[in-house]
Amino acid sequence: MKLNIERPLAFFDLETTGINVAKDRIVEIAILKILSNGKEITYKKLVNPTIPISSESTGIHGITNEDVKDAPTFADLAFEITLFLKDCDLAGYNSDRFDIPMLMEEFLRAGVQFDLEDRRLIDVQTIFHLMEQRTLSAAYKYYCKKKLVDAHSAMADVQATFEILQSQLDHYPNLKNDMGFLSTFTRKNAKFADLNGRVAFNNKGEEVFNFGKFKGVKVVDAFKKEPGYYHWLMNGDFPQYTKLVVSKLWKAMDHPNKNNPVESKKP
Repeated sequence: MKLNIERPLAFFDLETTGINVAKDRIVEIAILKILSNGKEITYKKLVNPTIPISSESTGIHGITNEDVKDAPTFADLAFEITLFLKDCDLAGYNSDRFDIPMLMEEFLRAGVQFDLEDRRLIDVQTIFHLMEQRTLSAAYKYYCKKKLVDAHSAMADVQATFEILQSQLDHYPNLKNDMGFLSTFTRKNAKFADLNGRVAFNNKGEEVFNFGKFKGVKVVDAFKKEPGYYHWLMNGDFPQYTKLVVSKLWKAMDHPNKNNPVESKKP
C-alpha cells in the first residue's frame, strides 16, 4: 500500500560503535526520505566516531576503524542532517528505543538543536512486535516475501523498513494509512519522559525517577528533598537527553539556587 503522508517521512538507520546510548557514537547514518508526492531521496554517510569501534559491532555491521578514519565527524555533519530532516516525521526499526535516542545524543553533543516535539515518530518494529513478535529479517520475509540481503547494512535496513511499513498497511485492515495514527499506535505504550527510560510518567502524568534510590518518586519532590541529587545527575554519566529532561524540571522549580547551582557530591 502506498503511504498516505502529508509531509516528508524519513526512514533512518544508524550503525554505531556499540549499544550504549550515552557512551557510543554513530559510524554510519542512512536516511530514506519519502516526499508527499512519493518521490524518494536518500542520504548516506560514514561518520568518524572519534572513539574506537568495538570488534563486536564491526562483526555486525562490517565497518572498521580504518573505514571511518578519514570520514567527517557527526559534528561536521550535524547541520546538513538537520536540513535534510527539516519538517520530516521520523520512522525506523527499533528507532524509539535506540536510533532516536542515539541521534539525539549526537545532536546534543554537537550543540545542534533538533526538536522532536512536532514530529511524528513511527517505530516499525513496534508495529511488528505488537502484531507478530519477530526480527527485522523475519519481518521482511513475512511481509514482503523476500530475503533481506545485506542485513545490518544501514541503507539495506532502511529500504527494508520502508517496504515493511507499506506491506503492514496492506496486511492489517485496522492500521490507518495516516502518519498521525501510526505514530500514536506505535507510541501508545510509551511511558517515559526521556528517551532512555530513566524518567517515567506516573498514572497522573507526572515525571518520576525510574531508577536509583528515588525510583517511583516525583522528580521535583526528589530535588526538593535532596537538591544535590540534581547536580549529581548533571555531572554523572547519563544520556544528554535525560539531563535535558531533568534540567527543564529543575529550572521550573521555585528555589533560590536554580540559576546558580553549586557543585555537589554524589548523594
